[in-house]
Amino acid sequence: MKVRFVDLSAQHKPLESELKEVFGRVLANGSFVLGPEVEKFEKMFATYCQAEHCVTVTNGTAALQLVLQGLGIGPGDEVITVAHTFIATAEAINAAGARPVFVDIDPISYTLDPTKLEKVITSRTKAIIPVHLYGQPADMDAINGIAAKHGIPVIEDSCQAHGAEYKGRRTGSLGRAAGFSFYPSKNLGACGEGGAVTTNDADLAKKIRMLRDHGSTKKYEHDFPAYNLRLEGIQGGVLAVKLPHLDGWNSNRRILAARYQELFAGSKVVTPRELSYARHVYHLYVIVVEDRDVVKKALSEQGIENGLHYPVPLHLQKAYAYLGYKKGDFPVSENIAENHISLPMYAELPIEHVEFVAKTVLEVLECQSVASPSRR
Repeated sequence: MKVRFVDLSAQHKPLESELKEVFGRVLANGSFVLGPEVEKFEKMFATYCQAEHCVTVTNGTAALQLVLQGLGIGPGDEVITVAHTFIATAEAINAAGARPVFVDIDPISYTLDPTKLEKVITSRTKAIIPVHLYGQPADMDAINGIAAKHGIPVIEDSCQAHGAEYKGRRTGSLGRAAGFSFYPSKNLGACGEGGAVTTNDADLAKKIRMLRDHGSTKKYEHDFPAYNLRLEGIQGGVLAVKLPHLDGWNSNRRILAARYQELFAGSKVVTPRELSYARHVYHLYVIVVEDRDVVKKALSEQGIENGLHYPVPLHLQKAYAYLGYKKGDFPVSENIAENHISLPMYAELPIEHVEFVAKTVLEVLECQSVASPSRR
């Protein structure tokens, strides 16, 4: 059985006629950059996220970068984020000219551990970026409380958490601003690159609109040097078609995750745990197992695509050697990086594929236990 890690065609086929209409409209009106399709989506997504404003940009990295720059953060400043995330979170900090400062993750949620946060705050700390990793929101009340005590803005990295909820509120409305990615494989993905900022801060939204478009609000008049980070019209239209389906797709992901949970119950597999405050949307379904590489190899041999998100924590990446961190500094992040596997997860994944994946993992672990009785 061939099991795909993600199958975008399964999502796009039922929407084919609507997506073609988007392409037709944009071809006809010539609004290839920004324009009415993008404006429509921005209004829809702001409402969906329970935020006042949405500003689309080219990708999620740019979204985080422009929030930082919109808040005046740059050279000489520090921004705190987690060591266990995709490098784009830290790259956005670098792109703004600031210095990343890492903190460890909570061993259950895999998101920023609030108990580790305050000890790394300094007079140079100008923002905190918790990552809603794999689709699970970070503990925002705890993080916001610490941030408020020190007068520091909180920026949500919501690039993996479209539609996730924290205490009944959607991500994208839980901090000063949030950055989203619409990379094709996200829970809400474009047919290409895309990103957005959501915020309730009107002045910040205006600044980000200018930063994405050459520092301008009027053609050929520029208040400051900026960037060309505008979303394409076609992508805005695609996202507007897809957004009404997002809650249904997320519900399907939750059903599939629940089936994985049932099948792994009572085994040595450490499965994702939805926190009491959260509505997890399972952008990724990540397990932790002994002898990860053995299990990974067995899955691949059975035709089961799988992944590692992320095998090297940021503090151990060559790109961040200049920060001076060393192995052992963030033990939870390092443990997850060394022992996790991402299993197939997408809204249209057949339930029998979930059952085959789980069966394969359990068989491998059982073989390992028989070969090494001391592990029992």
